[in-house]
Amino acid sequence: MKPLFRMLATALVSLAVAAPAYAAKDIVFAVASTFTTTDPYDANDTLSQAMAKSFYEGLYGFDKDMKMIPVLAESYEASKDGLTYTFKLRQGVKFHDGTDFNAEAVKVTFDRATNPDNKLKRYALYNNIAKTDAVDAYTVRFTLKVPFSAFINNLAHPSGVIISPAALKQYGSKDIAFHPVGTGPFKFVEWKSTDYLKAAKFDGYWRKGYPKVDTITWKPVVDNNSRAAIMQTGEAHFTFPVPYEQAEVLKGKPDLEVVAAPSIVLRYLSMNTQQKPFDNPKVRQAIAYAINKEALAKVAFNGYAAPAEGVVPEGVEYASRIAPWPYDPAKARQLMSEAGYASGFETELWSAYNHSTAQKVTQFLQQQLQQIGIKTKITLLEAGQRVEKVESWQDAATAPVRLYYVGWSASTGEADWALRPLLYGESWPPRLFNTAYYKNEKVDNDIKAALATTDKTEKAKLYKDAQQTIWNDAPWAPLVTEKLLSAHNKKLTGVYVMPDASFNFIEADLK
Repeated sequence: MKPLFRMLATALVSLAVAAPAYAAKDIVFAVASTFTTTDPYDANDTLSQAMAKSFYEGLYGFDKDMKMIPVLAESYEASKDGLTYTFKLRQGVKFHDGTDFNAEAVKVTFDRATNPDNKLKRYALYNNIAKTDAVDAYTVRFTLKVPFSAFINNLAHPSGVIISPAALKQYGSKDIAFHPVGTGPFKFVEWKSTDYLKAAKFDGYWRKGYPKVDTITWKPVVDNNSRAAIMQTGEAHFTFPVPYEQAEVLKGKPDLEVVAAPSIVLRYLSMNTQQKPFDNPKVRQAIAYAINKEALAKVAFNGYAAPAEGVVPEGVEYASRIAPWPYDPAKARQLMSEAGYASGFETELWSAYNHSTAQKVTQFLQQQLQQIGIKTKITLLEAGQRVEKVESWQDAATAPVRLYYVGWSASTGEADWALRPLLYGESWPPRLFNTAYYKNEKVDNDIKAALATTDKTEKAKLYKDAQQTIWNDAPWAPLVTEKLLSAHNKKLTGVYVMPDASFNFIEADLK
């Protein structure tokens, strides 16, 4: 028995020594809210679309600086009339179910996305596609209804991914949300909505050598303090967003690194221009003058923000840098008097979010507006209330929204998606997100003309003109562009937050 015992002992020691070489690389991402879906075409929130990059890829995408790059497409050609775009596709790519990525897969995906009967939340991004044709196995052609110069940017939006036709046939347009099958670096394992979503390495991924980790577990941790705590205990390797008030605490931990990245996330206060007293531009301008944006950045964002310098933030193509709206309470009071509201008025101040930062922002705004006689009642909306009372409201005449604190990131990287959903006259809820119910014919014409031209100089001029007009009309009080604050364990590399508050983790590795 002794020789056998020695042999067993030797074998166990050998296994123990060898184990670290084969240790699984399992990373945990702690995020601030639960996911709404794994289907990017049916997601309005950036977080769900960011998570879906685990499974899915599109024809085009963005690098860490929001510069457009080809992904599943290799190249494209546009017709002179701007109505057809023909793409050459990457060959040798497989879906997680083993089927081939090809032109037919692109056609099936976009036939679904452009069918209004499917009622997908991102329909508006792709509804200008008249038809999608598979020219041959690896050539696909899109025909548009009208020329649309931002078309490639829309394809690069995080929602514009390619889904396995076999999976769509098996699960159907609705249930594909629970069975994601794409060409991405990870394949779906399990989703328990309030607890975690797990994805595992796809061994057949077309980028050789990737992914470098074995699994990703996405863990929603809504409470700010709890999210910071699990970074300190090592339960999570990466978190976003870092609560501003916790930044200094996490910076003090030797095994953690806190990163403040630039963003295209603009925070603003929209005003319902169809309702008194906000139909008066002098009242709207008074509100814009009444808010100290520098102080707001310090008080609510702990300095991790800067006053907005336009209605489209720097980093978005064709953004115009104007200047922060000056803080001038005396001018604000003068305008209020000229508008006939020298004694002020009472109104509602809603927030699209109910987290601690939004609470600080709205309380600060309440105090600032009080100084020019505007008394506000604050309501921090939950997600369901936001959808019901703001985004899905059917009748502009009865819309209850007045002052509305919200934010936006143009995830196409181009001014069209920073302006058209928010400030175009045909984008009032429930169609899109123009919560100011703003309409200016000159702005509408500039936006339409910019989309129709392929001349970049002319396009820049039109977008600049639109942005200046909006700034002067003040349907919003632009507030701040925030920094994107994330933290990661120093053993984790290759993960970063992109300017639109999405993530890139294709190069993630764990030492």
